[in-house]
Amino acid sequence: MRAEGPQSTSDDQRSGQTVVMAANTSWNLVNFRGNIITTLIEQGFHVVAISPRDACSKQLEQMGVEFHALEFRSSATSPLGDALLFLRYLRILHSIRPAVFLGFTIKPNIYGSLAAQLVGSAVINNITGLGVTFTKKNWLSRLVSALYRLALRRSSTVFFQNRDDHALFVELGLVSRGQARQLPGSGVDLERFRGRVASPLSDAGFGFLLLGRLLWDKGVGEYVKAAAIVRAAEPSVRCRILGFLEVDNRSAVPRAVLDQWVSDAVIEYLGETDDVRPFMNQADCVVLPSYYREGIPRSLLEAAAMGKPIIATDAPGMREIVDDGMTGYLVEPRDAQSLADAMLKMVRMPLAQRRDFGAAGRRKAEHEFGQDIVTQRYREAIDRALKETRRPSFAGR
Repeated sequence: MRAEGPQSTSDDQRSGQTVVMAANTSWNLVNFRGNIITTLIEQGFHVVAISPRDACSKQLEQMGVEFHALEFRSSATSPLGDALLFLRYLRILHSIRPAVFLGFTIKPNIYGSLAAQLVGSAVINNITGLGVTFTKKNWLSRLVSALYRLALRRSSTVFFQNRDDHALFVELGLVSRGQARQLPGSGVDLERFRGRVASPLSDAGFGFLLLGRLLWDKGVGEYVKAAAIVRAAEPSVRCRILGFLEVDNRSAVPRAVLDQWVSDAVIEYLGETDDVRPFMNQADCVVLPSYYREGIPRSLLEAAAMGKPIIATDAPGMREIVDDGMTGYLVEPRDAQSLADAMLKMVRMPLAQRRDFGAAGRRKAEHEFGQDIVTQRYREAIDRALKETRRPSFAGR
């Protein structure tokens, strides 16, 4: 593992062969960008990852990635801290001199991109969602917009995961139409997420599953309120939550609140897992009432690939994956009653219709959201970026 700071690099690495991938966690790179990493390595690129150190950092190295630890908090809003983060990116990237910098998540996209431009690297960004910042109009949203405009102005390609974010950035002048491209989220492994796998859950009762981080912005509170309404009408229904409790997030649901929900028998908390498939397999319907500005939630891509009907909010990122009345239902954001109505509708519909919803979701995943689509678009973007900077092309390897 490489520590933060200047590192020695070989002549081959400095010859235009190196691609840097930067995100706010190593977990993000392993779980969402693993297929891209594998493809780049197979194509002969030297892949370098820059992120805070976590439990997945060692996995990156095992995949053949050179890892540089760069510690920062995604939720921190200190101007001094962000200025120091930019300088630390600059120091690392100056030592590596990559041909291409791939940015994911807000701070790497802003401060990593600015540093990469200064050292002469081509830059490709992925706007994986706008979070809650762009749901409000205040000084912070104006500041983030200005930083994005500065950071993205020289990017070769800026990927967006949904139509709403794409249109908003073009409308605000943060990117040009020529830079902007669209991706089907982070893609889904259609082979891994299919069929039935052994489940640790009981088959008793109709089961809903909310899969994701326990954040208020993810609609967890609305889900719990809706669960109470649903269980009052249909006592055999089981409403479950699978995901980890955040600590470094202003929107985190406190442990004490979660414990009270469980004590009141409103929901069941299943904890955390490295493999969601057994739990998702047992669910009759997957729910995500988020009003967070999602890119395209990975949990919904996986649910669709596994043939599960979905209930989600009628919001950016959700509309891409859920066809209302065909693969599931879209409900009003921040509206527990709207969510409960859709959940009861799902419980009471004939089994054959639910299966039709799930089958339609699987077909949609196959046609629009396979991870190979994402990898191919990155291959094209990298090849274009290398040609623009007169580096050896992807196609030439």
